[in-house]
Order: sequence, then C-alpha cells, then structure tokens
Amino acid sequence: MLLIKIGGGKDINRDFIAEDIATLIQRGEKIVIVHGASATRDEIADKLGAPTKTMTSPSGISSVYTDKKAMDIFLMSYVGLVNKRMVASLQKHGVNAVGLSGIDGRLWEARRKNVVYAVENGKTKLVKDNLTGKVEKINSDLIELLIKHGYVPVICPPAISFGHEIVNTDNDFASATMAEALGVKEMVVLFEAPGMLKDVHDEESVIATIEKEKLGDYLPYAVGRMKKKLLGTQTAFDRGVRKVYWGDGRIEHPIFNALNGIGTVIS
Repeated sequence: MLLIKIGGGKDINRDFIAEDIATLIQRGEKIVIVHGASATRDEIADKLGAPTKTMTSPSGISSVYTDKKAMDIFLMSYVGLVNKRMVASLQKHGVNAVGLSGIDGRLWEARRKNVVYAVENGKTKLVKDNLTGKVEKINSDLIELLIKHGYVPVICPPAISFGHEIVNTDNDFASATMAEALGVKEMVVLFEAPGMLKDVHDEESVIATIEKEKLGDYLPYAVGRMKKKLLGTQTAFDRGVRKVYWGDGRIEHPIFNALNGIGTVIS
C-alpha cells in the first residue's frame, strides 16, 4: 500500500497527480491519498474578511489559529472544495475515488488540546479557544473496506475529537499515524518544490538523499511549513515507514518522478 500526501499549495497540479495514480491503480497498487488545502483556505478567508491567523509555539513551530469562524472556513475549503475537486480529477482519469474528511466514520480521532502556548511579541501566552487536536486513532477498517471494494480513499482534515468536537489537526502527523495503522511502508509527499532545498530561494539546491537517522540535522534548512513536513516524516519512520519520497507536485508525472528519485529520498 502506498500513501500519497498532497500539499495544499495553489500550484499543485491535481490532473498530473491523478494521471499517475490511475496508472498505479492499473498496475494493482493500493493507494490512500491525504491532501491539504491551505492556499484555498487562505483565499476564502481573505474574501470573507477573516484572514488566516497563525501562531508560533515556544519551540518555533508555526500553526494555524482555529476558532469557530476559522473552522467554518476550514470546512468550506478542505472538505467542500479541494476534496471534491481532487475526487473529480481522479474520476476523470478513471479512478473510483471517495472523498472523506477525518470526521466521516470517525476516520481520524483526535485528543483535543485544551490549551496551547503561543509566542507573541516575545512573550508566551496561553490560548484556550483554539480548536485543535492530535490524531491518536484511525478507523483503518473503513479505509480497508473501501480499498477492498475497489475505491481509492481521498482524505483530508479536520478530525473529530474523542469528545465529538470538530478539530483542526496536523496533517503530517495524522498521515504518519495512519501509515502506522495501515502498515504502510512507503509514502510519497508532494508539494510546491522539487524536494528538500539547501536554499529555499534556489530550486537547484535539492538535497537528493537523506538518511532517516539524520533527519534532525536538516531542520535548519526547513523553512515555514517544511518544518512540519520534516517532523511528520520523522514520526512516520518512528511508526514503521521505511522510505519517504519528497517530490514536486507541480510537474508532469509527479509521483513517478518522486519514486524514481527525482526529488528527495529519505530512508
């Protein structure tokens, strides 16, 4: 089984991705897809006059502040728009995809964070109204049932908490948790870059290979959301994944390029 994680950038090409997935399915590969929708979320948030707000943890990790209004926008963009557009692209290429959020069938169950800490103007403050949680339980039976009957699950956040609340969650960590539950050994992660870059401003500076034991050494090269991708990849290895391919989701044959080592291979 191959887990394919698709970033939420505006230049990600869903049709190129769908073409590769169709070929993989024809070859007998079992596929699970997880996707983001950050660019669409931010666009809708701006149009509605409620721009996306971010917080930075004391450890320097950035995350989205999600109050009730932000959650409504999150649902519109992730579940309502991008998920269905991804499913439609796959259907166009002959893949019988089914779109789900982590809420559906309690697919992703999370423990809500009652409080989080954020650094603002050099001071650490307590945030209590942030609707976020950490995925701890996967409904793997539902995913396996769909795959058994020829469907391709296309999954996105949010998750549902053990207390039945809708909560935002870290997509990279949730993907790693799902990989463990499904026994996934290889993951393809696609985003708006040709791989891990030594210099974020130079797309020629791709780091071709990384030893999983040395992932932490590359944190200084991880800018913005790449930090979460790197930490999520570390979690995936800790949970049984053996190889992760980081590749460019903007180009033709993005999955096959990544699998053929065009990008960054971590093992």
